[in-house]
Amino acid sequence: MKLKKGDKVVVITGKDKGKEGTIIKTLRAENRVIVEGVNMVTKHVKPVGGQPGSIANFEAPIDASNVMIVDPKTKKGTRIGHTTNKEGKKIRVSRKSNEKLD
Repeated sequence: MKLKKGDKVVVITGKDKGKEGTIIKTLRAENRVIVEGVNMVTKHVKPVGGQPGSIANFEAPIDASNVMIVDPKTKKGTRIGHTTNKEGKKIRVSRKSNEKLD
């Protein structure tokens, strides 16, 4: 998975198509990501102890193939490529504008 926590992404398919958000968490084993404000679900929480029951809204995981990273130059979705810098370290770059992503 080429996505990391903190990346700004756009959803390219599904009920939230076109929405942008920041990755909160990556689930590498399942190839899924949790994006802020995307794929909101409702969960009913039972009363526990002295606290009353409630209805909670939270972000559910979305498949990593359904999001694209936002290009810093064009502000549109792009694929991610890799290249090496002058020190020989591998870095992520945008395929559209060849801009560094980190």
